[in-house]
Amino acid sequence: MWNIGTSAAARLRVSPGVRYEVVVVGGGLTGLVTALLLARHGLEVAVLEGRRIGDGTTGASTAKVSLLQGIRAQRIRHRHDAALLRAYLDGNRAGQQWLLEYCAGHDVGCRPGDAYTYAQSEREVAFARREYGALREAGLPVEFTERIDAPFPALGAVRLRDQTQLNPMSLLAMLAAEVESHAVPIFESSPVQGVSAAASGDHVLATEYGPVRAGTVVLATGTPILDRGGFFTRLVPVRSYLTAYRLPHELSHAMYITAGEPTRSVRTVPDPAGEVLLVGGNGHVVGRSDRTEEHLADLREWTARWFPEATPMTGWSAQDYLPIGELPYAGPLLPGRDDILLATGYAKWGFTNAVAAAQVLAGRIVGKPPDWAEAFATWRPGELRSLPAAVRTNGAVALEFCAGWWHLARTDGAARPVAEGDGRVQRRGFRPSATATVDGTTTAVSAICPHLGGVLRWNPAEKSWDCPLHGSRFAADGTRLEGPATGHLAPLSPPIPGPYAR
Repeated sequence: MWNIGTSAAARLRVSPGVRYEVVVVGGGLTGLVTALLLARHGLEVAVLEGRRIGDGTTGASTAKVSLLQGIRAQRIRHRHDAALLRAYLDGNRAGQQWLLEYCAGHDVGCRPGDAYTYAQSEREVAFARREYGALREAGLPVEFTERIDAPFPALGAVRLRDQTQLNPMSLLAMLAAEVESHAVPIFESSPVQGVSAAASGDHVLATEYGPVRAGTVVLATGTPILDRGGFFTRLVPVRSYLTAYRLPHELSHAMYITAGEPTRSVRTVPDPAGEVLLVGGNGHVVGRSDRTEEHLADLREWTARWFPEATPMTGWSAQDYLPIGELPYAGPLLPGRDDILLATGYAKWGFTNAVAAAQVLAGRIVGKPPDWAEAFATWRPGELRSLPAAVRTNGAVALEFCAGWWHLARTDGAARPVAEGDGRVQRRGFRPSATATVDGTTTAVSAICPHLGGVLRWNPAEKSWDCPLHGSRFAADGTRLEGPATGHLAPLSPPIPGPYAR
């Protein structure tokens, strides 16, 4: 994963009872840009980050800053009219321009390159041509080409010239430093456990260090940590994988992504020790893949085939949220109320969308929303068109809920050792137990997600417990990692012994 240095934020601790005009929950790209924009307008702001700056989706991203986004345009155009697609692209263009200007003014290195959406098969050629048509209709200067400058085969591709890629952690480090320079405190390791209303009209954010008060709350947490508004039913949580390789020589600076499945996302990164190749893809709904290691192995096999000179370095994954209506969300949690705002649903294209969403949120708070903000509306009449997708999405959630409890009911409750790197869900009497052995330590925690009661599944690639309902994730010891859940998993004592327990 990308690296970031320790900032002054790591030394700050929440002071119970302190009040700010705006509290931003989440220290990724959306949260930091929102905080910076508001601070520039003179508002008193604070940022609460549940983990460390860069530990979330932004830090794990491929960091392509592109208006050509796979086949997003045709998906949006299928559900919405041409004007709304143009508004979406205008917002992404505004986010891209802001980001490029910020990087240029703050010595954050960017690498320009052409972006390609390419076809791996005849079926994908049709997708690529539809993407070309949708983007041309929207006024984007894309081209269709029969060939690409890459070692892997392509049957055709859409090309958009002069897009950008960058190091996300360098950007986050600079943003965090500038946010703090505006007297905005960043409180790391400060997860928000809930938000309630005070008699004064303020909101009270509960943290383990005590309450924090705010006039306005911005939820920049990937998926909202509050169930009000039901956004967890309007999003599909997806886990995708990324692998890094050392190259003996420099390759094309272009960025590539497939027009279909399996996804292959390819870009290069300049590095003092030599060029680095990033290959990503193989996304799946969180908690619904039992063999997550195979997704990384498949990426490595593909890379070895087409880049035989590449030396494997590392691999990781990131979590994104797909909006059922195809357009992202940035606006009120509840219709008609601007006291709690949110941003989510970037569909894996967060670097332009996150900045655009931050511009929408900050504009809404200061009374100057951008002209294209409608493309990011959290509540719109046209959302009814997404009802079939919502039914399919939540029908799958209901099936996963029932399947998890059915499997749990059929376990015999016998205590069995759990091998190193493995995890098992079983019953301990009437208590559902999630037992795992990681780095020689066996732990047992509740196997039930505290969000809406889903039965967790073990993720062997990341040594985590994942919920197949709405994407909450927990470390082997039960510590919350991400998702709509706001609490940790309850420990079960004593743990079931394992061969490596200590």
